[in-house]
Amino acid sequence: MSYFTLKDGQKLYYEDMGSGPETLIMMHGWSSSHDIYVQPSQELQKQARCIIYDHRGHGGSKDANSGAPTMDTLASDLNEIIQGLSLSNVTLLGWSMGAGVALNYVGLYGCGALKRIILCDMTPKQLNDEEWQLGLYQGRYTKEDMEKDAGKDFYSIYKEFVVETVPKYKKVPGFLLKKPLKEILAKCDEGVLKSLGVSMKQKDFRPVAEKITVPLTYFYADPGSLFSPKLADWYKDHATVPYNAVCFPDSNHMLVSDYPEKFTQEVAKVLGQ
Repeated sequence: MSYFTLKDGQKLYYEDMGSGPETLIMMHGWSSSHDIYVQPSQELQKQARCIIYDHRGHGGSKDANSGAPTMDTLASDLNEIIQGLSLSNVTLLGWSMGAGVALNYVGLYGCGALKRIILCDMTPKQLNDEEWQLGLYQGRYTKEDMEKDAGKDFYSIYKEFVVETVPKYKKVPGFLLKKPLKEILAKCDEGVLKSLGVSMKQKDFRPVAEKITVPLTYFYADPGSLFSPKLADWYKDHATVPYNAVCFPDSNHMLVSDYPEKFTQEVAKVLGQ
């Protein structure tokens, strides 16, 4: 087990494997962990040095939970890892919240250390309004919904999130979902999840898309669940660099774990370009 010690003393669990000509950092989503990339890394490490890690309050970094971390905090953590491990020409891949971290990183630090970016099924702006309908829950989540959530218990919010993420769970009785969902939450720090959940919803990374100066690839689910497939066209319209979109047919937000072979193959293709 390896831990990267941040400047504030917090320790992040990470795995560093492979010695290929490429360098690949893969970041997980909210309430997930590096485990989602373990299987793909076994194959991709033949092609690249693969670095996977747990964000603060998640998985092996559950105890890195001081204060109220935000998306800016996670972007700073990523910057420290890149600098601390002396990385350059990095292919930065983020799924869900991890993609938000990638966008936040570009907004704060630019693309000087990067070679390319892969964003996986994530909107640049979660809150929907009259002018923006490509946010959370395919256009159905607004500032008013966020304000209502502030008065709910955390498990209820998390359950709603999971059911929207994996539509088949809508048919599963709540009492059957409670145990597995509680087991997932037990691997994370609740305070960190709350803080990051709010921070994500407050962010608007749309201006960052045009600041990306390295090739961009977007992996998306169709018909999707949390986010609309139409985001693939939005990124295309706002990219000022070579852009490619990869569709995962008949999939939802869990495209990385549901289709690990296709995910691995598509990442390998990008690395080979």
